[in-house]
Amino acid sequence: MTTGTETAPPLHDDDVGAIDELRGIYERLRAELARVIVGHDDVIERLAICLFAQGHALLMGVPGLAKTMLVSRLADTMSLKFSRIQFTPDLMPMDITGTDILQEAPGGRREFEFAKGPLFANVVLADEINRAPSKTQAAMLEAMQEHKVTVVGRTYGLAPPFFVLATQNPIEQEGTYPLPEAQLDRFMFMIEVQYPSRDEELGIARMTTGGELPELDHVITGEKLIACQQLVRRVPVPDHIYEFAVDLVRRTRPKSADAPEWLTPLVGWGAGPRAVQYLVLGAKARAALSGSYMARLEDVVAVAEPVLMHRVITTFAAESEGISSRDVVRRLVDELEREE
Repeated sequence: MTTGTETAPPLHDDDVGAIDELRGIYERLRAELARVIVGHDDVIERLAICLFAQGHALLMGVPGLAKTMLVSRLADTMSLKFSRIQFTPDLMPMDITGTDILQEAPGGRREFEFAKGPLFANVVLADEINRAPSKTQAAMLEAMQEHKVTVVGRTYGLAPPFFVLATQNPIEQEGTYPLPEAQLDRFMFMIEVQYPSRDEELGIARMTTGGELPELDHVITGEKLIACQQLVRRVPVPDHIYEFAVDLVRRTRPKSADAPEWLTPLVGWGAGPRAVQYLVLGAKARAALSGSYMARLEDVVAVAEPVLMHRVITTFAAESEGISSRDVVRRLVDELEREE
């Protein structure tokens, strides 16, 4: 581990002003959501980080915590095309990608014409994503990773920006299909949605049992969002931040020489290189949203749990002792921070 004194090249003056503008956009976005959403401050921050870092997010929580409403309302604050896909066991790939339809053509001829499915949107809500069978998950995997879909041998690109927000119920298992590890790895963050506090629950009761909730104003356009995503990529990262991210991920791998001894019996599989990329991108986005002109150690630490929890697979021994992947990640982060 290095000393943490390394510096990164500073931002250009134009980018400094753009980061100030991005922070203002983020504050307006939060203010708009606060008109219809009570609490969930951490969830909103993490969704925004994924949005501006060009990453997908998986929201995990029991029913009734406003996961679907939060995603749809977030889409309302942007001038983007939004679609919702309700995943069910009988959902087929063509139901989400689209399919060829026989249409009447000029001259009385009939031709096949491709009818786009709900994946052809900018913000896609994949509701209860673990209810779909493997064939449909494979279609989602291609869209999330390559931003394209293949139908009957032909490939169609998905217009940017493209952002998948999926929800999953952690307690209901009947009629569900565990998400493949390859697909879980495509989600930048796993975001746990917790029960509200007592004061928040009072606010929810007052807000949702009165008149209709207000319509939200658009805060950002698709073109501006793409520009902000490109800006986040240009946020400087000191060398010691890169090294912290790499060292943290390497320590999650039980067969790695970098892993601590206590981790080996608790973890069956650790995180891959994509986790390092998302730690750095998440730190960049969080820094920019807070008005900082450089990624900081505190930014990496803040995104470590949502990046790593679904990538660190615990063993039966860990489960029998009540040790979760969150516990493992927290201990790794604490140990590495003390070495800084």
